[in-house]
Amino acid sequence: MRLSNEMTGKLLAAPGALYMLVFFLVPSAILLVYSFWTAASYRIVPDFTLVNYLNSLTSPLFWRVTGNAVVIGLLTAAATLALALPVAYYLIYVSRSQAILYLVLITWFSSYLVRIYAWRTLLGTNGLLNTILLQLGLIDVPVEAFLFSRFAVAITLIHVYLPLCILMVVSSLRDIKKELVEASRDLGTSPLGAFAKVIAPNAANGLIGAFVVTFILVAGDYVTPQMLGGSSGQTTGLLIADQFRKTGNWPLGAAQAIIMFAITGILYFVIVAAGRAVGLVPNRKRSRQQESLA
Repeated sequence: MRLSNEMTGKLLAAPGALYMLVFFLVPSAILLVYSFWTAASYRIVPDFTLVNYLNSLTSPLFWRVTGNAVVIGLLTAAATLALALPVAYYLIYVSRSQAILYLVLITWFSSYLVRIYAWRTLLGTNGLLNTILLQLGLIDVPVEAFLFSRFAVAITLIHVYLPLCILMVVSSLRDIKKELVEASRDLGTSPLGAFAKVIAPNAANGLIGAFVVTFILVAGDYVTPQMLGGSSGQTTGLLIADQFRKTGNWPLGAAQAIIMFAITGILYFVIVAAGRAVGLVPNRKRSRQQESLA
């Protein structure tokens, strides 16, 4: 008996869907339930309350580190996407060699912690950056602000997540034929105009996806802010991790995680709405109306 295409697709998608259900949706539901409970002396008390959300939303510390997370996440995601676009464009429309892509992938062979310690070495008072500036006579004493700051967190996370962003952008550009870009150039469009009128609208979903995924990973990271952030580079991920590891207040950490999830969702819809407003993201309703009229 032959299976229909629809049934075959469901069977192929079933393992991935089951994995997401067991290891993402179920833990998220448990986290949501925990956020309404309380903790006392490292013991979780299952009573329904909104005190965790109220304490988080009225805490200056929570909003300060959340603001840090959002600012660092947005700046890092924007810089990472801006660096990934030229590389992806070169790989898809200029070069026939995949050597650069292989070099990008090779960077993943190094450990996450090794890359963090490498940047600590580069940005330290005796590091390479301060040494070069001292040799050039641009500074008289080493700059301590390079390390344990937002700058250190952002530049390290750009290095960490740039390969992933490049792969996502490459994937989004593969379906856009080179002939379309060349045709727009033949009609007198500049390279920037070809990107804005041809590449960006057709790859908008992929570009926004790359931006949002990078933002989520950066905003939720707590290892890099812990090792390079200092007092000015702390993020919500570090605060949430402390609630689970140090204070033992899992319900409060769960509530802060849910709030951060909501903030990320709001930012995603704001980004999509902004893209539609400037014409980079196609309006689905308008597209359907045009298809029905045609």
